[in-house]
Amino acid sequence: MAEKDNSSLKSPAILLFEQRKILIREANAGDVDYATTITDEMEASAKARGTGIAKRSPDYVAQKMREGKAVIATCEDGAWVGFCYIEAWGHGKFVANSGLIVSPAFRKSGVATQIKRRVFNLSRIKFPDSKIFGLTTGLAVMKMNSELGYTPVTYSELTDDEEFWSGCRSCVNYEILMSKDRKNCLCTAMLYDPLKETKQTGLTLNKPTQAEPSKWVFERLFQNLRERISR
Repeated sequence: MAEKDNSSLKSPAILLFEQRKILIREANAGDVDYATTITDEMEASAKARGTGIAKRSPDYVAQKMREGKAVIATCEDGAWVGFCYIEAWGHGKFVANSGLIVSPAFRKSGVATQIKRRVFNLSRIKFPDSKIFGLTTGLAVMKMNSELGYTPVTYSELTDDEEFWSGCRSCVNYEILMSKDRKNCLCTAMLYDPLKETKQTGLTLNKPTQAEPSKWVFERLFQNLRERISR
């Protein structure tokens, strides 16, 4: 019996992703020409969501590429698909996977999840003892983070590096953050602690666990959302 064709049930983004050969890899100096395209899309995406992100210049993104602290996705023909980079804070005690962005044509295709996993693993290799954290308002990113082993935390458990927090000044919600003495904002804070993983398993792992997010994780996420709605 011929195999049933389910292509008509797939989204245009998934079909595009399957039809074009996409390479997700560590970025390098040869990718700096994509920097302006990436930062322009970051800004446009933030405006469309009505939320803010720490603005990064093309030079900053290009430097991350040269340092091997970024992951990029491109088509075989060279078209840009997606990007994410690594930032270290507090003398390397904390690491953030920042600026996750996907070209509009490839959104909802699953490529963001693959980029996120790749940059997470790269962070574990380059900074094996660092805590990996993130601030996000997006439920999709929260889900990806929880699948990688992040858990929701209070802001007090994040880095106290002033340079990191100064990056929030370009966010439309900066006044809310400062009015709460940097203890809370509209973003949910999530943290991956390799030390806890080591204590639980007895092993130091370079790959994320594949366990399903616990009920507590989702309860904490929805509690944060309820708190935002009530403010």
